[in-house]
Formats: sequence, structure tokens, C-alpha cells
Amino acid sequence: MTVSDAEFRAVLGRFPTGVTVVTTCDGARPTGVTVNAFASVSLDPPLVMACIDKRSHLHDLVARAGFFAANILGAGQQDISRRFAGQTADRNDRFHLTPFHIGATGAPLLDGAIAHVECRLVAVYPGGDHSIFVGQVVALGATGGEPLAYYRARYGALAMDVDAGVAPGHRE
Repeated sequence: MTVSDAEFRAVLGRFPTGVTVVTTCDGARPTGVTVNAFASVSLDPPLVMACIDKRSHLHDLVARAGFFAANILGAGQQDISRRFAGQTADRNDRFHLTPFHIGATGAPLLDGAIAHVECRLVAVYPGGDHSIFVGQVVALGATGGEPLAYYRARYGALAMDVDAGVAPGHRE
């Protein structure tokens, strides 16, 4: 049985995801791309994964830099998600329009994101037209706010009234 691109997108689009902007540096220049295929992998050691399109400008840069950050966007940050999405020619201007600071790993952290996870790259696996980047978490942080969600090709928000603070030893 063959599955078409349209069928695949129609069915998998019914799985809501969060929205992140994965960032790294190309030398001293910050760079990033919108990624919704991001997830935790392991608690011990703390590992996450981000799937990045092989055609993306960020793909080879993450592999070369050896570090990345996943900036978890909050409700109302659709403009940032769109700014970092796709293969647009203005990708070098994205950070001129987006306030950020440099984190512990050297990766750009987007101001206003509701959370960030900084990682040292530990493995890269093939994943069809994407690669699966696995990073060991070396620094992280969270603020208040609701997450930006993506469902059936549309942005939305999850109103969950949850405390975003993470206490040591506390699991949600």
C-alpha cells in the first residue's frame, strides 16, 4: 500500500504538537528554524530529539556546531514561528527582528519563549527526508505562559492553567 503525501499530512495533522524554534550558531552568526518534531527521549541521562529537514540551512550547521537549543514558543508567538519557518531568503534577518540572548551552550535563546532546552549534540540518526538530532540537556529554563499549539495546519493555544515553574525533583 502506498501512502500519498496529502494523506499522510491529513492524518498526522490531527496530532497536535507544540512549536519550537531550534537554534544554533554559524560561527558568530545566530541561526534557527521552526520545528514541531521535538520531544523528550530519556530522563537519565536527560535527552531530547529534534527532527530537522535535510534541506534546511540549519541541518548541517547543528551537526557542525555540536550544540542546539529548542525554544518552546508560547501562545501569541505565531509571528515568530512563521518568521523562522521555511526556506526564505531573509533567514539571516530573522534575528534582527527577534530579541534573543546567548545561552550557556552558545545557542541563541529567544526572549519571550515560555521555555528553552539547551543541548550538546550526542547523535544524529537518519529519518527519511529529515535527520533526528539527539541532544543531551545541559541547561534549561521555563517561564509562565501557555504553549503555542499546531493542529491541522493551524496555530492555536492550550488553556490549561498550569504553573510553569519546575521545582527540583518535581515531575508533572
